[in-house]
Amino acid sequence: MNRRHFVGLAAAAVLSKGLHAGPVGTHMPPVNPMGLGLVIAPSGDPEEYLRRVRDLGFSNCFLSLDKYIGSFTPALAKQYRDLLRKYELTATTVEVVGPGTLVWNFLQGPSTIGLVPPKTRAARIDALRQVSDFAKQLGVAQVQTHCGFIPEDPADPLYPGTVEAIRTVAQHCQDNEQDFLMETGQETPTTMSRMIRDVAVPNLGVGLDTANLILYGKGNPVEAIDILGRRILSVHAKDGRRPTNPTQLGQEVLIGKGQVNFRQVFTKLHRIGYAGAISIERETSGPQQIEDIRREKIYLERILHDVIGEPPQR
Repeated sequence: MNRRHFVGLAAAAVLSKGLHAGPVGTHMPPVNPMGLGLVIAPSGDPEEYLRRVRDLGFSNCFLSLDKYIGSFTPALAKQYRDLLRKYELTATTVEVVGPGTLVWNFLQGPSTIGLVPPKTRAARIDALRQVSDFAKQLGVAQVQTHCGFIPEDPADPLYPGTVEAIRTVAQHCQDNEQDFLMETGQETPTTMSRMIRDVAVPNLGVGLDTANLILYGKGNPVEAIDILGRRILSVHAKDGRRPTNPTQLGQEVLIGKGQVNFRQVFTKLHRIGYAGAISIERETSGPQQIEDIRREKIYLERILHDVIGEPPQR
């Protein structure tokens, strides 16, 4: 079950210099530093989704592609390349989080999300390899996923298998000259930092979701930047409130109405030289989602103008 609806609108991640050795000749043009983008999770005709990204005033997109697991064909890659060219969009990152059941809460989440659960691990490694190969055909240099509730205790029996699973995917991405990004949320920033150290491959990075750390009660994005620093190669702009129900995640809300301090987040990212996109993610659906995204775009543009000192580039 995918959290993202229509414009499945999450947010575009970054196509920065990355951690890998060098660019592939077919890589897409980089986005402007800290330019706003959008993620789409196409469930129907991809042209409808890509056209909507352009109509909303964005020039880059993050592709959430669970729909295509098992069917990443050369024909599909050509279709996406042609559409991205038609609408003058840069795809910055690709993502899959399946296959299999995903339950986004504190009870079933640890046993269903990411590469931690042994039952679905092999299938998800395979899906990530598929999307990495697909991304190579598109010229996209980043692959991202939720790795799951990574154990805070390195002595946990699940920890060694998770290290090896993440290393396996990262090495496949490295062979494709891509960075592999772990999306923040289910683990503390310190636990993620430890995982980066233990996996020990140069192309393993972080997709910072500004709200997820709060929604899962695992920290806040401002402090996460201090811990993860230049390993952050992708940013999802999303807002939320901390959990009050011990079984359910906190509440995602309109950007500016939650507990994320975007001014501090953007200031710290700018100071460490973050060069990727800032990607809006509004995990609702229908016409209200589109209106919310328009409002969030204006809100973030004003903050970026103050932080960067010039109008943010798209």
